[in-house]
Amino acid sequence: MLRQDAGRFMLGKYLSDKKIPWRLRRRLGMAVAGNTPTASFLTKIGKMQSAGCRLCKTVREARGESTDGLADETHGHINSAGCEGMATTLMAAHHSIWRHLYDSMHAAQKPKSKLKFVTLDKESNMSTLWLREEFLRICSKEELVEKAWDIEVTIPLKKSQGTRYNLDPGSFYVNRFWGRRLDGVAINETLKIVYILEFKRSTDRDEGFLEVKDAEAHEQHKSIIGALKAAAPEWEFEQIYFVVGNRGSVVESDFYTKLQKLDIQGGKKDKLLADHVTQVCKAHNRVIESFLQQVQGGTRPTIEGSRENIGHSVHV
Repeated sequence: MLRQDAGRFMLGKYLSDKKIPWRLRRRLGMAVAGNTPTASFLTKIGKMQSAGCRLCKTVREARGESTDGLADETHGHINSAGCEGMATTLMAAHHSIWRHLYDSMHAAQKPKSKLKFVTLDKESNMSTLWLREEFLRICSKEELVEKAWDIEVTIPLKKSQGTRYNLDPGSFYVNRFWGRRLDGVAINETLKIVYILEFKRSTDRDEGFLEVKDAEAHEQHKSIIGALKAAAPEWEFEQIYFVVGNRGSVVESDFYTKLQKLDIQGGKKDKLLADHVTQVCKAHNRVIESFLQQVQGGTRPTIEGSRENIGHSVHV
């Protein structure tokens, strides 16, 4: 809570706002304090025997797979793509935060801005974007895929892509490139600038979470950026990544710098930050609520005072 330049003052306002249900504020406060009732924490205080993720175990058992080598069920794990039982909930949380921010930035643009936000309805893949006239004016699909091929063949296959590759190795890299998805795109045709927008949620226990996710997003889009720069050298392409911590951290200086690049009105920046942190906090509650419902096995919690009994003599 004492960390500077991480939106902690907004988090403090959220935690002290009595208009927000106490249960929501308590769950977020527990996450900040590091005592969310995950298996890892419960094992640490002697309430459970194993720190292995219960949700991953359930998913593996349903598939008939071994449950050896389970990842520890930590707050970071259940908020990451590594937790097989939380995938759907996390995807919904990701999209709800990003769509709210994306729409808010579009609405807060300077009236005379030449920057156009595209994909306002949903994220788009490269193939869909290059059906649009403004992108075809940047370069043709043929020029772009020719440059993309050289980069795509250097990117290792993921385990999940093996079957697709084996079916048609000749077209795999082309199809992978056109299938790459972008969270958002903003384009200024007058100045010939394209901003590739990406949104990331991250564990924010360590102060360097922003740099870690920046590097991850850069690697994710290196074939897109590399191919665009090679196919259309007269254009400028820049990646802008918005990163939030799963405990409500938003690096203020970084956030404001990116809003400025996207022609957001100066008078609306503070409200955008406040609304963004609020959305992050609300999404955190939905994630933790889903986690608790799953580890409770679908049973309704008992109540002692105003706290939920999730078993193991633990109340949250």
